[in-house]
Amino acid sequence: MTERQTPQAKQERDRPWLMRTYAGHSTAEASNELYRRNLAKGQTGLSVAFDLPTQTGYDPDHILARGEVGRVGVPVSHLGDMRRLFQDIPLDQMNTSMTINATAMWLLALYQVVAEEQGVDITRLQGTTQNDIVKEYLSRGTHVFPPVPSLRLTTDMICYTVNNIPKWNPINICSYHLQEAGATPVQEIAYAMSTAIAVLDAVFASGQIAEEQKGDVVARISFFVNAGVRFVEEMCKMRAFGRIWDRITRERYGIENPKHRRFRYGVQVNSLGLTEAQPENNIQRIVLEMLAVTLSKDARARAVQLPAWNEALGLPRPWDQQWSLRMQQVLAYESDLLEYADIFEGSHVIEAKVAQLVEDSFAEIDRIQEMGGAMAAVESGYLKSQLVSSHAERRARIESGDEKIVGVNIFESTEPNPLTADLDAAIMTVDPAVEAGVTAALKDWRDTRYQPPFNHPRPCKALERLKEAAKGTGNLMEATLECARAGVTTGEWAGALREVFGEFRAPTGVSSAPVAVTAEEGTAMAMVRRKVELTAKDMGVGKLRFLVGKPGLDGHSNGAEQIAVRARDAGFEVVYQGIRLTPEEIVTAAVAEDVHAVGLSILSGSHAQLVPDVLERLRVAGATDIPVIAGGIIPNSDAEDLRAAGVAAVFTPKDFDITGIIGRIVDEIRKANKLDPLEVPV
Repeated sequence: MTERQTPQAKQERDRPWLMRTYAGHSTAEASNELYRRNLAKGQTGLSVAFDLPTQTGYDPDHILARGEVGRVGVPVSHLGDMRRLFQDIPLDQMNTSMTINATAMWLLALYQVVAEEQGVDITRLQGTTQNDIVKEYLSRGTHVFPPVPSLRLTTDMICYTVNNIPKWNPINICSYHLQEAGATPVQEIAYAMSTAIAVLDAVFASGQIAEEQKGDVVARISFFVNAGVRFVEEMCKMRAFGRIWDRITRERYGIENPKHRRFRYGVQVNSLGLTEAQPENNIQRIVLEMLAVTLSKDARARAVQLPAWNEALGLPRPWDQQWSLRMQQVLAYESDLLEYADIFEGSHVIEAKVAQLVEDSFAEIDRIQEMGGAMAAVESGYLKSQLVSSHAERRARIESGDEKIVGVNIFESTEPNPLTADLDAAIMTVDPAVEAGVTAALKDWRDTRYQPPFNHPRPCKALERLKEAAKGTGNLMEATLECARAGVTTGEWAGALREVFGEFRAPTGVSSAPVAVTAEEGTAMAMVRRKVELTAKDMGVGKLRFLVGKPGLDGHSNGAEQIAVRARDAGFEVVYQGIRLTPEEIVTAAVAEDVHAVGLSILSGSHAQLVPDVLERLRVAGATDIPVIAGGIIPNSDAEDLRAAGVAAVFTPKDFDITGIIGRIVDEIRKANKLDPLEVPV
């Protein structure tokens, strides 16, 4: 055999990343069945989606939980639910990610107690609690408490886990939702890193961590990022993230061990970037986004979870989730990706892009530090207004066609899609009876929790100890564990802390957002502004007034904020009070402000209950002349039902032309007030 024919030594393959599917729905029992089925298909970790009442610290029978129970995740109201959620799943062999923030300490306590009941040594537990409250204030909206006590809860959890559950990641700084809220790559990096600085500063100032443990703390800080379809830019973003984290932890905190300084991140690729129009295109979007966080070995994700192709339509079915899991498996096991060193090393193009991202991100980090850090920048409204502004600029680019989305604003013609031939069958729906069943089970738990077979102690003493601990300065984790063992419910735990800490309404960023769409003569915005002016004149009012409402617990406020900003720019007086309102509060505000239209934004699936409730309350208030417009992820059949119930118009993610939507709202106001249509083209 000649030298050229000598076979090369076989390249050792890297280990694949953790493969997860973000999942949970209906009940603990149904979710447990789904988890065990996914694990049997080769999934290597669990990613638990909790429903909105669980995320925001309410029990299923609370007024704000109506229509939300089991919709976007699994309801976990107490220890019994957590037992059923992980039944027959050995927690010492599992890596579990829990997407939970304001109530993260509570859910980790329930998880630990279930592990103890399984006989597991808790030092062997592996997984992650998201526990990033800053991005809740900015983008996701499941915050409960004000910034200072929220940061204390996070600090106490980090200190407890480092000392007691050393393999657990007690926080993953989450820039994922920042991108969905409009963040540029620089903003995504800078805001996430500023959050990490605020958290580490608080942990090290708490006095709970010895000097020799600082490296262990830094090593347990993980990140959760978004990967959009601009996959070269996204891959460069991840390389920049790693460099910045290495420098901050070395220079600011003196961490010498490079293993402690490693940037450890998981990723969920962009869900809100998926389209309702031509949803089959979402498959290639998901693949490209996955490549952004796997191609580069030096910046490869530690864990990946992919959305399903039909998430813009509704809740994915098990088969849809399997399809997304198989994408990861084909890349990891069929391709040769894991056989090579970093394939971008030495690229001048990549290096220049990464260097620019690093420079610009540090400039923004320094700006935030000058304001007093991330918490101060949240409370001042700076971070939120920057995100609303960036999102408005992106929406304007899409509407103008400068930013192209296949099937939405370019190449819109399509063949009939067999995947969506029966739209109602293309997604999974949650049985409306689930909420009643979960609520009844909760009542039974409250009535019997201190009886055999579990014999939990009476919860009132545990709750009093929790409140006393919250009034002091000690670590809150032990008192929380006592509550978990006593059978306390999610709403009771959060309610006790609400009594001590109070609640927080984050700035909306709407009033301070700059104009994103100009109104030069001949533009669509100029025509809509003319319609608004003429309609106000015809009705004999100074300005048309439009209330934008977020009923229920859905905190995805990006769409509502963009509608509010565009309506403001079109000449409306806009009433927007932020998220988490009851139908009663929305109707009270609509009547008190004498508005001419109400817009309701819901992405969680609770529209079927909450929108008719608003309509009925307006009828009782004698305000049937106020047209109600609904927007969100609303299946066709539900949209028909809402229109039949009296909703004037329904908009879904396929309706990307916000200026056109504002024009439609003016038309509905004229129709409701028996005014002739305006001959103003839009």
